[in-house]
Amino acid sequence: MSGSTTTWRADLLELTPEALTALANAGFVKRAQKDVAAGLLPKMETGADGVVQAHFDDGVRTSLPPGRTLRDAQCSCPASGMCRHRVMLVLAYQAQAASAKADAPDTPDEASAEPDGAWSPAQFDDAALAASLAPSVLEQANKLAAARPVVGVQAWRSASAPPMARLPMCSVRFFSRSSLVHARCDCKQGSGCAHVMIAVWAFRQAGSLVPGSAEVMVEVQPSTSAGVDTAEPAPLPSAMQGEAALAVRAQIDALLLSLWLDGSSQPLMALAARFEAVRSQVRALGWNWINDALDELWQLLQAQQARSSRFEPLRLVRVLTELWARLQAATHAGRPQDGSARPALPASQILGIGVKGEVALDHLRLVSLGAELWSDETAEGANILFADPDTQNVTVLERQWSREADAAAGGAAPNLLNRRVAGFPLRQLASGQVITKTATRRANGLVDITAGARQTGVLPLSPKSWDDLVAPLRQGSVAGLVAHLKEAQPDFVRPRQAASGASAGASGQLHVVAFERMEVASCHWDAAAQVLHARLGQAAADEANEARTEDAQLHLALPHRAATPGAVDALARALAGEYGALRAVAGTVHLQGSQAVMQPLSLLTAQRAVVLQVEAVAPKPLDLESDAEEIPALNALAGDTLELLALWLRQGLRHQGGGAMSKAQAQVLRLKQAGLGRGATLLEAVLENLRSAQRPALVAQLAMLGLLMQGVAQSASA
Repeated sequence: MSGSTTTWRADLLELTPEALTALANAGFVKRAQKDVAAGLLPKMETGADGVVQAHFDDGVRTSLPPGRTLRDAQCSCPASGMCRHRVMLVLAYQAQAASAKADAPDTPDEASAEPDGAWSPAQFDDAALAASLAPSVLEQANKLAAARPVVGVQAWRSASAPPMARLPMCSVRFFSRSSLVHARCDCKQGSGCAHVMIAVWAFRQAGSLVPGSAEVMVEVQPSTSAGVDTAEPAPLPSAMQGEAALAVRAQIDALLLSLWLDGSSQPLMALAARFEAVRSQVRALGWNWINDALDELWQLLQAQQARSSRFEPLRLVRVLTELWARLQAATHAGRPQDGSARPALPASQILGIGVKGEVALDHLRLVSLGAELWSDETAEGANILFADPDTQNVTVLERQWSREADAAAGGAAPNLLNRRVAGFPLRQLASGQVITKTATRRANGLVDITAGARQTGVLPLSPKSWDDLVAPLRQGSVAGLVAHLKEAQPDFVRPRQAASGASAGASGQLHVVAFERMEVASCHWDAAAQVLHARLGQAAADEANEARTEDAQLHLALPHRAATPGAVDALARALAGEYGALRAVAGTVHLQGSQAVMQPLSLLTAQRAVVLQVEAVAPKPLDLESDAEEIPALNALAGDTLELLALWLRQGLRHQGGGAMSKAQAQVLRLKQAGLGRGATLLEAVLENLRSAQRPALVAQLAMLGLLMQGVAQSASA
């Protein structure tokens, strides 16, 4: 190579293969790495102005000036966008620097790769921002920051896990400590956008972060104070203050009280106007998570009326309790704790202020984690759950089709799995990896992909498709999964995510579990409950470890659903080893006592991916056994109480007869005998208020009882 230089561009030396994959794509990086390993390098030149040029044997010339991204590099090849020559320029430059260092080991280490040790994007001062970003970007960033968005900042972990900021609408990763131009946003612009500036401000306000520490939530301020490196934010009036906020809270409480008293089975016509009025005022206040919860509540009521497989009574109880608790938590948020100057939970995070709208995404790879199919009298549809290996975000693609529209079109309606989404059959998307440039995403994780020629491609899932997923999404042990679930914040203070409610009848968080020597410890069919139960554990290397591994098992529980009749048989065949040894399983997980219980959506085996609800397999004979004895007593008691609340919510408290009240009194006694005095007191107060017509207090008492029973169900010991 020619054009030796003594001043090396640190920004190019800092770009790891993972960074190049994010800035370009995996195919270009792998091909360039093979060429470097084979010694097929272009001739390199670096000018006095820092412009790096690569001269390839086929006549292609590529140049990359300082302060420019790979996308902005000039290349004479026919490619209209990113190309392999740009990636090869960086890798060849790094190889040249490494060779110079090897030839002159006694010289100052100017040609070293990325410096060791942690760093933070907070080091980019206002001058660096002004040099890297256009003046209009500052104005856009100030508009975004005016809503005080909450940003999660993740400290540096390693060269392959750089600092990252999770904005409500997108994620920003910082791949270079020397240049801000290599910061990568997953919005359509890709780099140099207002989101990068917001991310830098968030890191400044987060203060000193311990390398590898957990994500820190920061309420970003506009530039008037964001440019100041201080841990104490400017005072912000509470989002729950003011006449408008108080009026909306009162209307939401009245709406919830109406549902509890008259039941969710009441005609929706009487509720539609009230729902729309409340949601309109909530949107005006910018309470987007409250609006999202109200939207889910309305959809559940509609699903109940349509006898849809999407409706689940306990989910309805959870949404009502979450709505009340989220408003209560926001009222008490913003107060610093433990002597900290920063509030532990900003009210804007709890309410979802500043997260409206959607953002168009750049080049995106989505890996399917499974699908949920549903049907009712008027429509059918599907929710496909995806993971983004780059940002580890979980997204949901929703689609539904009207039976009335099918009838109007004439002929028989197509099979649900053959319906087309973004130009591809639903079955193919649910079992594949999607690579697209036409995606948009909302803050709650809902993603949409539009059909576009040569803009979207789908590859099948392979046994290694989830290898790029990391913690906390992917857990390498059941013990680690249980610890993560125990440390998780309550649902009513976390940002609402579509994936949490995408699984019909399931509650909890979506996770992938994968560990070595995964084996099936037990598998049986509970005919009474119509549920397939199985336990996955790690094969013991010897007898001494056998007892330990029995305590660290993942409990799978998959109920039979009419909309997906083949799912149970597909799971049974996968667990029986018909598709090879198990590698990983994905699904919605919740705690039952100290055990992790998953409703599985898909599995990866040594031979193939098994997406349960899109499989068409022959029936599999199953061992019969009742699972009732496996439920701890306190878990069962909490579950019974939640079932009682679900029954009341469906029928309406004012429509309960004497027998129902006697059953409730008996439940009060059971709670007292089990030592759950607080639950017994709340349930007794509900019954007393019904008799004395002190009904405004019912919403709070029923919500607290529901939250308490959900907590007992997750924390009780066997």
